[in-house]
Amino acid sequence: MRLLLDENLSRRMVPFLQAHYPGSSQVVLAGLEQKSDLEIWKYAKEHGFTIVTKDSDFQVLSLLNGAPPKVIWLRIGNTNKANVIRILTERCDAIASAIADAQVHCLEVG
Repeated sequence: MRLLLDENLSRRMVPFLQAHYPGSSQVVLAGLEQKSDLEIWKYAKEHGFTIVTKDSDFQVLSLLNGAPPKVIWLRIGNTNKANVIRILTERCDAIASAIADAQVHCLEVG
């Protein structure tokens, strides 16, 4: 279960997520800085990532295109990196279930 953090999430979080989400990355680390949402979507699909974002853009793409990739939409407002890491690690089981469920295209985490 690999996560691809959107540009609106710090790349500094990636090392802290590796224990729960090995092989995860962030769009800048993946060479996707300044790329369109559709290009990031295609990259995630081709490389087996689940997109994690705080924006609704990828949720809309999931409605239009279905999965893969799956989307985790963080509906948590402005918060610090430690809180985002805590949320993602504490909800690892729920995220894994959503990723495994063919009916779920976007998981909203609040």
